[in-house]
Amino acid sequence: MIKKIAGYVGEYKKAAILSPVFIILEVIADIIIPYLMANMIDIGVGMGDMEYVYKSGLIMVGVSMLALIFGVLSGRYAARASSGFAGNLRKGIYYNIQEFSFANMDKYSTSGLITRLTTDVTNVQNAFQMIIRVAVRAPIMLVAAMIMSFYISRQAALIFLGTIAFLGFALYSIIMHAHPNFVKVFEKYDILNASVQENLTGIRFVKAYVREEHEVKKFKKASEVIYQYFLKALNYVILNAPVMQFAMYTTVLLLSWLGAKQIVSDTMTTGQLMTLFTYSSIILNSLMMLSMIFVMMIIARPAMERIGEVLVEKSDLTNRENPVYEVKDGSIVFEHVNFSYAGKEDNLNLENVNLTIRSGETIGIIGGTGSAKTTLVQLIPRLYDVTGGSVKIGGVDVRDYDLKTLRDQVSMVLQKNVLFSGTIKENLRWGNKYASEEEIIEACKLAQASEFIDTFPQKYDTYIEQGGTNVSGGQKQRLTIARALLKKPKILIMDDSTSAVDTKTDALIQKALKESIPNTTKIIIAQRISSVQEADKIIVLDDGRVHGFGTHEELLKNNDIYKEVFESQVKGADTDEE
Repeated sequence: MIKKIAGYVGEYKKAAILSPVFIILEVIADIIIPYLMANMIDIGVGMGDMEYVYKSGLIMVGVSMLALIFGVLSGRYAARASSGFAGNLRKGIYYNIQEFSFANMDKYSTSGLITRLTTDVTNVQNAFQMIIRVAVRAPIMLVAAMIMSFYISRQAALIFLGTIAFLGFALYSIIMHAHPNFVKVFEKYDILNASVQENLTGIRFVKAYVREEHEVKKFKKASEVIYQYFLKALNYVILNAPVMQFAMYTTVLLLSWLGAKQIVSDTMTTGQLMTLFTYSSIILNSLMMLSMIFVMMIIARPAMERIGEVLVEKSDLTNRENPVYEVKDGSIVFEHVNFSYAGKEDNLNLENVNLTIRSGETIGIIGGTGSAKTTLVQLIPRLYDVTGGSVKIGGVDVRDYDLKTLRDQVSMVLQKNVLFSGTIKENLRWGNKYASEEEIIEACKLAQASEFIDTFPQKYDTYIEQGGTNVSGGQKQRLTIARALLKKPKILIMDDSTSAVDTKTDALIQKALKESIPNTTKIIIAQRISSVQEADKIIVLDDGRVHGFGTHEELLKNNDIYKEVFESQVKGADTDEE
């Protein structure tokens, strides 16, 4: 997992290498300074040699300036490397999500994916920056200071070794207790983000039903859970500071006692003791920095695991070897098709579906809620793969087509209409980015959308707000139909996409489609029989099975479900008229 994520450093590898290189040079300069200071005290000050003092002082200033320059360069390259790494990581996650099939998307919540793209990537970025700077600096400073300490006094160095062993055990204990709570924190972040997303997306419904107080309580509850887990984790992490303070003061006391004893016995000079105090500070600061890295890694580890889950997720819909790049026509054949969202034959959503649809036919689909109407049509552009059997378009199994080629020839108006922020023209060009003004206007006329677009002051340059909130449901449906028509597909699927328009407009749309694109196979899912009764054939679905397939007249004679729905709608219409 770490190797895969580290691969996203990419073109910033040079900066990621230069940063620790300059850190090493900075450490060398920092380690030399205390040694120069000891000689200045013992030789220059102790013997009254002011020339030596001045000379040593100038050298120390020069070394300090070099350390400063190396530190600045290291920080600059670390910032460039970590920012670039985070950018590549976000791209990698986002691009991989774009390849997901519907089945892959079903594994993750939208809020969970957003958290991975934002909070998780930021935590990994911060950890990476600390690794290429602090994680290089601290161990080298620690080892170098220990070597110099051994050179000056082995007994003093043993004190430092004892301190390191104590802190190592303490930090390990803190990490082991804090990590599980940080894992839970990120899981709860998904719930919090989901609450915010639902509230903002459905803010009009929240206000319409006066549910502001309920939403506030839900958000407060999710925030409280995160707070509690953070508190548990931080209750362990905050032990880091007092443990460090205890180690620092104990080291200083022991070093003072040992130094005083050795100075009295003439086995250590004053300059050497001052140098040891400096090295003790370096060692303890290095340990403090290491503890910060450990804390950051505690936070970053679950973030890396969550990011890794998305990066290694592969779409279950991929091209076969030597795929077909041309769709001959819009004929559709379902042969003994079984389908299950769970991928299990004993829990089928569609069972033994056999249908033959000729190219250019208009096919209606009728069925109750949960009868698998949408599931059936989603198999045509291969949004899901069949669990058993096969779906063929133009005589070729959909699994043998190049995915892009197939979906370019199958245009879907989904049950949930989605418009994006931008002008009407920009939204329509999702269907064909090269569509001319004339093609856009013609598609809107067929979809009966031009009549309301022409009433807008800016017409086709009218700006659509996020989610299409400044157009009605019926207007949104007609725009999405126009967008689908611009693809000029061989198969057009309309999944209950005229439910928000009146029957007159619905009839005009059906008539326009029949006359203008006669060679396109049209599949229309509808709740109203009036929307499909003029179709060449109608499929009646019931609990994932084909209960009937024929013309309007044939089904009225032979299909009880269709007859019951028709009669209930006719009686309902008569009642409304009365």
